Amino acid sequence: MGNQRIALSVPEIDESEAAAARRVILSGWLTMGPEVAAFENEFAGAVGSAHACAVSSGTTALHLALQAAGVGPGDEVITVSHSFIATASAIRYCGAMPVFVDIDPVSFNIDPAQIEPLITERTRAILCVHQMGLPCDLAKIVPMARERKLPLIEDACCAAGSEILWEGNWEKIGRPHGDAACFSFHPRKVLTTGDGGMITTRHADWDRQFRLWRHHGMNVPAHDRHTAGNVVFENYDTLGYNYRMTDMQAAIGREQVRKLPDIVQRRRRLAARYGTLLAEVSGITIPVEPAWARSNWQSYCVRLSDNLDQREVMQRLLEIGVATRRGVMCTHREPAYPTGSWRSGGPLTASELAQDRTIVLPLYPSLTDAEQDTVVAALREVCGKK
Repeated sequence: MGNQRIALSVPEIDESEAAAARRVILSGWLTMGPEVAAFENEFAGAVGSAHACAVSSGTTALHLALQAAGVGPGDEVITVSHSFIATASAIRYCGAMPVFVDIDPVSFNIDPAQIEPLITERTRAILCVHQMGLPCDLAKIVPMARERKLPLIEDACCAAGSEILWEGNWEKIGRPHGDAACFSFHPRKVLTTGDGGMITTRHADWDRQFRLWRHHGMNVPAHDRHTAGNVVFENYDTLGYNYRMTDMQAAIGREQVRKLPDIVQRRRRLAARYGTLLAEVSGITIPVEPAWARSNWQSYCVRLSDNLDQREVMQRLLEIGVATRRGVMCTHREPAYPTGSWRSGGPLTASELAQDRTIVLPLYPSLTDAEQDTVVAALREVCGKK
């Protein structure tokens, strides 16, 4: 293997994205404009949503979705600790408290059975996460949210291209099945614009609010004002933010949306191949999809047996030339979340074990079969052969 390392993740970008960025640079309009509008339309079409609003990141998407749901100071939002810290931080940006539910140890997603006992008069919304691209059990969560008249926000930051069997039909995550779904386009995600995000929603009034808030509350977008045939004075009718996406990012995103079906298909092939090859490796448990879900396999996460030390396994793999990442973090363990800044209904045992006992393996569309064989051979060397 020499000095060459197999990366954990490599974005699927090529000359088409470079040409798209060049087109925008030469157009003279770099910030939010016609490319953003086109990207929104194309992304909405790809996931089957009536509305899609592009923003600067997945984190800002979550913040605006929660704000549209009416989350404010003194409120509580039910979610998981077992997620990137942005999930809970977006709740705190609203002045609210995250209420953490433990996860299902197999899917790594929120355990629907633990949600209802945590609902109180202070609960304003439910924020579920499609962790590592695997859809959570919306068939159980959506009816619960509707019965309790609670907005349901989907943290779909990892789930572009994932699908769920919904009332007998396969539908894309992002339709959305709750009230809004939030996506991230960070380079480690399946679809990337370098950074950026998208909010899809079923509510036209929410979409109008997103568009005001992302651009300082300005009632006339800058591109519309600059291209108008008459002088236009804008107004600022609400407090807003600088959460815009640039046209350069959007142009790249348009190319990525076009490639998304192929990207997901290749990821699914590699995930299936991992499942076959890793069956002979001792000490690990491979991830599985329920019959009602199709993951985009944003990450391939395996669980280590109790006799294996997570850090030691990762270090030995790194020395062999294979990059890995520890399992998804638990927000409640971080110094930024001291006692009193969150609550839960009890121990978050499954969440903590998932962080401590799992590792994420290399998986990206350009990963070759030979490189995947190398990863499996390294795991067999470190963990043992069945």
